[in-house]
Amino acid sequence: MIKIFVLEDEKPVLDTITDIIQNYCENSEITGTARTISSAKEIMQKSEPDIVLLDINLPDGTSFELLEHFNQTNFKIIFITAFEEFALKAIKLSAIDYLVKPIDPVELIDAIQRAKDALNQKNNKLELDALLANVKNISDKPKKIILKTAGNIYLIDVKDIIRCESDGAYTNIYIQNGKKIMISKIIKDYEELLKEHGFMRIHKSHIINLNFIDRFEKADGGSVILKDQSSIPVSVRKKDALMKIFEELSQ
Repeated sequence: MIKIFVLEDEKPVLDTITDIIQNYCENSEITGTARTISSAKEIMQKSEPDIVLLDINLPDGTSFELLEHFNQTNFKIIFITAFEEFALKAIKLSAIDYLVKPIDPVELIDAIQRAKDALNQKNNKLELDALLANVKNISDKPKKIILKTAGNIYLIDVKDIIRCESDGAYTNIYIQNGKKIMISKIIKDYEELLKEHGFMRIHKSHIINLNFIDRFEKADGGSVILKDQSSIPVSVRKKDALMKIFEELSQ
C-alpha cells in the first residue's frame, strides 16, 4: 500500500484531494494530513509517506522551508499551487511534478500514478537539491536543471549548457565539459525552460546559449559559430532578432 501525506491549508481543497485519492487511486492510503508547516514536519516524520502533496504557500511559511528539514528524502513530491507563480520555474527545472488549483481529478490521479511509477528511482535527493538551490536563487533566476535519460539522472548548472539540438522526439543537450546528453523530450520543452536564462532558439532544431557565441558567419544564409566551434544555422525569421542581440552585446 502506497502511503500519501497531504499538506494543504484550504480545508475544501484538502477534502477534495483526500476524497479523490481514497476513492480513485488504487493501493493508496492517506496516512497523514496537515494545514500548517509547523504540524506537517512531525506528521511526515511519523507517517513516513511514499508520496507527499505540498501546497507551496501556507499561513506559517512555504513548503520549501519544510523540505529543508529533511536530510533523507525517501518520498516523491507533488506540489500544489493556486496559480502559475515564480516558484514553478524552479520546480520545472528540478523535474518535480506539480498541480495547479483548482484541482482537476484526472490530473491528480495521473500525478499520483507517475509518482508511484517513479518510487524505485533513486533520484529524490538530486531533485530536491536542485529545487532548493533554484528556490534560493529565484531572484537571480534558477541555476540548476535535472536531465533524465533512460539510464541516468544528471544535475547540471544551466550556465554550462552550450546548446540543445532536436533529434525527432528527443533532444540532445551539449554540455561545456564535452558531454552530450540525449533526453526523451522535444526541443520546445527546453525552449520554454531556458528562454529566461540567456538561451535563444535560432532555428527549428537548435537552441543556443548566447554566452557561448563566438561569431556570426554570413555565408550560406548565416550561421552562428559557438565557442566549441559548432556551427549552428540561423533561420530567416530569427536572423533579425539575433542581429539585434549582437548589437546590444556590442554596446
